[in-house]
Amino acid sequence: MEDMLPYEKVQREVIIKKGFTTSPSYGINPNSKGISELINYGVICLNKPAGPTSHQVADYVKKILNTKVGHGGTLDPGVTGVLPIALGDATRISHALLLAGKEYVCLMYIHETIEPETIEKAMKEWVGKTKQLPPVKSAVKRQIREREIYYLRILEVDGRNVLFKIGCQAGFYIRKFCFDFGKKLGTNAHMQELVRTKAGPFNDKEWYTLHDIKDGYEYYKQGNEAYLRKIIKPIEFAVSHLGKIWVTDTAVDSLCHGAGLSIPGISKFNSDIKENDLVAVMTLKDELVCLGKAIMNSEGIKKKDKGLVVTSTKVFMKPGIYPKFKKT
Repeated sequence: MEDMLPYEKVQREVIIKKGFTTSPSYGINPNSKGISELINYGVICLNKPAGPTSHQVADYVKKILNTKVGHGGTLDPGVTGVLPIALGDATRISHALLLAGKEYVCLMYIHETIEPETIEKAMKEWVGKTKQLPPVKSAVKRQIREREIYYLRILEVDGRNVLFKIGCQAGFYIRKFCFDFGKKLGTNAHMQELVRTKAGPFNDKEWYTLHDIKDGYEYYKQGNEAYLRKIIKPIEFAVSHLGKIWVTDTAVDSLCHGAGLSIPGISKFNSDIKENDLVAVMTLKDELVCLGKAIMNSEGIKKKDKGLVVTSTKVFMKPGIYPKFKKT
């Protein structure tokens, strides 16, 4: 079975609440936006190089594209791989990515020779809920926390070198895991190399280097935007791992002012939305309006005719893009 993070396992259906259409007079499908809009409201799956900090890498992108830049999920300087980059007004989307599951490929060195069968057996025992004390040098308070390992698979054992893949909850430290794993084997172990291969919907199937971004921008300045358009995704890509609720045109403007979403404003929604889930509220043109906390699950939305469904936590669409409709 393919290794999958929790959101990848969920088969979400789209359930029609009311069959509304959307007017072409306002709003735009994200895939139809101009490249200048994407530069100021898009995201990039960056393949971070070893050496610079995540902040330094984000600053390099800022200088290349001449726009405000943020990143989702810090990687240590020596760690490479997937680093989500948010551009311009999209930088506030980083919070939604910090909570998403992560996948890594790690090369660990065990200080004594251990039989591969023993290593594999020990690995299997780690899958599931586990407690971890963050390392001394970390950005969080140093206290024992519970985290979940979704999958853990050995790719290769070569003497004392163990190459493995791990899918885990956000906030799980791989370097500390290697140390703890060694102790469980009755010896020591340390992390030699680490590559992040997934961070929510961002993955190693389509990542780009700083050189790619620089080349793409140079092509763009010369009149060829095709390469840069391939690199920069609309902000909506960054919420593709979340459950979604699509709203009518008449509901959009009030949401842009921070109002909550009630059932009358819903056109369609995903199945498998649970109470307290972080959800993305979208227009019928698939534009991100806001993120919010689900007050009602999918079954409730399906059955009820009124009631609050989502409380807004972060608004992304600016007021005035959709007209203000008077209640009748």
